[in-house]
Amino acid sequence: MSDQVHTSHSLALKLVATAALVAALLWGAWVTREIASSPEQRIVTVRLAETIGTFVEEAARADADPAAVQAASLAYLQAAENAVGEMGNDGRVVLMAEAVLAGAAEDATPELERRIAEKLERKPLEGGEQP
Repeated sequence: MSDQVHTSHSLALKLVATAALVAALLWGAWVTREIASSPEQRIVTVRLAETIGTFVEEAARADADPAAVQAASLAYLQAAENAVGEMGNDGRVVLMAEAVLAGAAEDATPELERRIAEKLERKPLEGGEQP
């Protein structure tokens, strides 16, 4: 009888060990799949200096109060900073086109300009003036 008890305990121990090994292998396979299937990062460029330069030129030509121009410039720069940050939140790497020396990357400047315009429309300037 003691041989049967010993055999059944030994069998149970082997079954538990085998189940633990299978679970560890399945977990390892799942972790490997999750790491290997992470989304690829896309590299895009934006012509930020050109975009800001265009705004500065328009502000300089505007016949507006200097305080209003300063407020509009600050709002524009904050909108640009937020827009670039948001563009990088979806797995893209956003580089300033002026800093890219070689290689081709998608130009996301139109998207940046659209995002900036949307942010400025949602946040009206004090006094309602824009340069």
